[in-house]
Amino acid sequence: MIDMIIEQRRRSLGGGFEVGRVLPFAKRRMVGPFIFFDHMGPLDLAPGIDRSVDVRAHPHIGLSTVTYLFSGEIMHRDSLGYELPVRPHEVNWMTAGSGITHSERFEHARAHGDHLHGIQAWVALPDGMEEIDPSFSHHSGADLPQWEEAGVTGQLIAGSAYGLTAGAATHSPLFYAHLDMAPGSTAEIPGGYTERALYIATGAVEMDGMRHESGRMLVLGAGASRVKALEHAKVMVLGGEPVGERHLYWNFVSSSKDRLAQAAADWKAGRMKLPDADDKEFTPLPDEPKPPAPAMS
Repeated sequence: MIDMIIEQRRRSLGGGFEVGRVLPFAKRRMVGPFIFFDHMGPLDLAPGIDRSVDVRAHPHIGLSTVTYLFSGEIMHRDSLGYELPVRPHEVNWMTAGSGITHSERFEHARAHGDHLHGIQAWVALPDGMEEIDPSFSHHSGADLPQWEEAGVTGQLIAGSAYGLTAGAATHSPLFYAHLDMAPGSTAEIPGGYTERALYIATGAVEMDGMRHESGRMLVLGAGASRVKALEHAKVMVLGGEPVGERHLYWNFVSSSKDRLAQAAADWKAGRMKLPDADDKEFTPLPDEPKPPAPAMS
């Protein structure tokens, strides 16, 4: 039932802000179309925190980002002109397509202090849609269907599962849900998808007769499966149909290494529009590793 276990690896984003990096993993780059999965926090942010903690304006191509918080608040600004916070149990779904830039700032924490905890995932766009026009949508309430059953409170974040469909416009078959599980409760992991996984954000669960603690992703086989909470647990379930091989460099995703090199060159040369409020503060292209060289013609 469990094909692979992936432990989060701690990564610094600068300014004392660390995340748990889960995907990509050396032996498992993707689960369905999910190519990136970061566990943010839990982290207490004191009033007056330095702006170095903010994620300054940076670019994306070839993917959709989805931000989901258990607690805290992040202010989103992008090059399409959208500016609004994401709060717990809401979703910012941003499709980069041919190119978008955005920043993520902790302005609420700077003013009031905050307890930040959440997940950021990237979903690779399928063949033929990698260069679609960029777009942004914010979802809350009825857009994110909820249900309760035998000690489990669920919220569908994106895609279709549990007989429900979430509001964000997705571009390939997928599902993504948050299960809040009381001790002793059990939950089904949605079937009908080629690739599936669950991630334990808090608490501990049992699957295949083994105990699994927070910070661990279980990549599952195709068979029917259930998970049992051994203590109160927040569990993310996700998966979908593969979209084919994707290359990843920095914040760029593409089926073409040439396209990654072009995106890196565009950003370095200042050819990608910044959010209006971030036009003087942005994240430079990293020096190492070098972006992939264009293929020889």
